[in-house]
Amino acid sequence: MSSKKICQANGLTLIETIVAVAIFAVAMSLMSIMIISGYNSYGYIFQQSSAINEARQGIEVMVQEIRQARAGEDGSYPLVQADDYQFIFFSDVDRDDQVEKVRYFLSGSDLKKGLIKPSGDPPQYLSADETITTLSKYVRNSSSIPALPIFTYFNGSWPGDTINNPLPTLTRLTETKLMHVDLMINVDPDRAPDNYELQSDTQIRNLKTNL
Repeated sequence: MSSKKICQANGLTLIETIVAVAIFAVAMSLMSIMIISGYNSYGYIFQQSSAINEARQGIEVMVQEIRQARAGEDGSYPLVQADDYQFIFFSDVDRDDQVEKVRYFLSGSDLKKGLIKPSGDPPQYLSADETITTLSKYVRNSSSIPALPIFTYFNGSWPGDTINNPLPTLTRLTETKLMHVDLMINVDPDRAPDNYELQSDTQIRNLKTNL
């Protein structure tokens, strides 16, 4: 009789076994959730970091090419179009002694670059010859609240002249001497962190007047 009681005391009852299995299952589920959550967070952070680095490189390219803006091979003025989300100009971007027509523009959430090399005699820039590449993805300037221009334009008297700057649309082509480039980057606007902002200024050397 006493031997039987000792066996029952040392063993697990059915209820105890079920409870133990349930606790183990819950613990494993929580651990799986934590692992998946951590993996997703790491993936998002890595993707956001990559997008920011890409945007930083894109801004460096834009600033350098805008700084070198000059008259086109066909004699056109250096600046062609100056909008909030599109900028078209001429510059020798590949340093081959031929001036290309460059177009930076926002397409959805992608900042892209169009490039046209001159052709023919006399030289001309054909839209059909444009090659397009992506400079930066996940650009949220147009969808941010309030919307933030990618390109802002200033005359040669900035920062002293705060009345006429930033330049309105009508005077941008003729008055622009300095430009501000601003990118808001966010892989997923619906989750933290907020938009990451990158900014840079550049003076157009061939147009500046304060030599």
